[in-house]
Amino acid sequence: MRSGARAKVETKRGAAAPRIERSSGNVFEDLGLPDAAALLAKSELVSRICDIIVKRGLTQAQAAKILGVNQPKVSALMRGNLDGFSSDRLFRFLNALGSDIEIAVKPRARSSKRPRIRVVKQG
Repeated sequence: MRSGARAKVETKRGAAAPRIERSSGNVFEDLGLPDAAALLAKSELVSRICDIIVKRGLTQAQAAKILGVNQPKVSALMRGNLDGFSSDRLFRFLNALGSDIEIAVKPRARSSKRPRIRVVKQG
């Protein structure tokens, strides 16, 4: 398409509007993946790791050295690939980057239908 040209959008009259569903708050659960709560927690841990790497201005190679892995593993992590990264391994990465980990175990809230796993950001 040439610069400045507009794309022509056609709609069919009487076409049904797409069905919109409210999210559960966990995209992994919405997609029907097993262990959705654990996947969400891992993705939040990865997000924290990436935030620290970016905030410290580290290259992937520098982060890899700190984490004790190779650069392609850091690249995979930063692209959101959770395969091969256990929660325990992510905890070790956070420790290597200078973060403390606290795990709180408490009774499930009565209003909650399912147990949950959460990563809570402090300060």
